[in-house]
This record gives sequence, structure tokens and C-alpha cells, in this order.
Amino acid sequence: MNTLYLIGARALMVIITCLGLAACNEPADVKQALEPVAFHPADECHVCGMVIADFPGPKGQVVEKGGVKKFCSTAEMLGWWLQPENHLSEAKLYVHDMGKSAWEKPDDHYLIDATKAWYVAGTKLKGSMGVVLASFSEEAAAGKLAGEQGGKVLRFEEIDLALLQQTPAM
Repeated sequence: MNTLYLIGARALMVIITCLGLAACNEPADVKQALEPVAFHPADECHVCGMVIADFPGPKGQVVEKGGVKKFCSTAEMLGWWLQPENHLSEAKLYVHDMGKSAWEKPDDHYLIDATKAWYVAGTKLKGSMGVVLASFSEEAAAGKLAGEQGGKVLRFEEIDLALLQQTPAM
């Protein structure tokens, strides 16, 4: 009887030890799709805290594994992103395509990859605080706005903190 008891106790200890070790393993990384999300009327800008829907023009968002940071303008998002401490290895940046959206209320169905967008800086269009950057998926649409409203067509790589700190009228 004692032998049977010892064998059972040892088997139970082995099972408990194996379960404990299995619980220590980190869960397998589940690939999360870093897709854009809709803006809601109560959303506040990650930088300035203002209600995003209160402003016309394109908005921006940074989608990362842990959540989404939303911004009241493309310039606010890019200004935040250009700070070295904010470069996240697995994050996607999105902006509204103003070639397919109304300026007063951009359509969330037309959020595009900000790193591939064309931007127009220096127009007299109204937006939130600071420099207004109109974002487009196509160079021709950006060039058309620059021709009509003035301004300069830029790529993502050409935007820096110096540009973003200029007065809105450039």
C-alpha cells in the first residue's frame, strides 16, 4: 500500500511540475493586423487633447499592437512621430486621402499609409493648430491642390520638425 501511495505521489508531482513549466512559457505571438480604425465624435488628440471632430482637414493615427493613438491633424501625428522616443518598431501610420474625402469631414473609409502618401504644405486651407498638411494617395491629386491653393508637394521623408514648426501660412 505504501509503495502504491509513493508511486501515485511521485506521478502527481511530475504532472504538477510539467503543468507549472508549461504555464511559464510565453504565449505564442499572435499577429495582429495593424489596420486603421474609424474616428469617433468623442475622440481626443493624443498630443493636444482637443476633440478631433471639431477640426476640418485630414487626421492621423498610429496603430500599434497595444492600441491606437489618434491625432487632430496629419501635422500633429507627424510631429509626434518625428520625436525619437516615439518611433515604434511595429506601428503603422495612417492619414486621410483628401483626394477622395471632403475637407470639412474626412471619410474614414479612405485612410491610407502615411509613409506612402503625398503631402501639400503651405495652402490657406483651415485645419487644426499649426501647419496644415493635406494628404493624398496620388501625386496628381496633391499637385492639383497645390496648383489651386498654393503650397508645395512633399513626400513623407521630406517632412521634418522644422517644417512642422513654421507658421501655418508658411
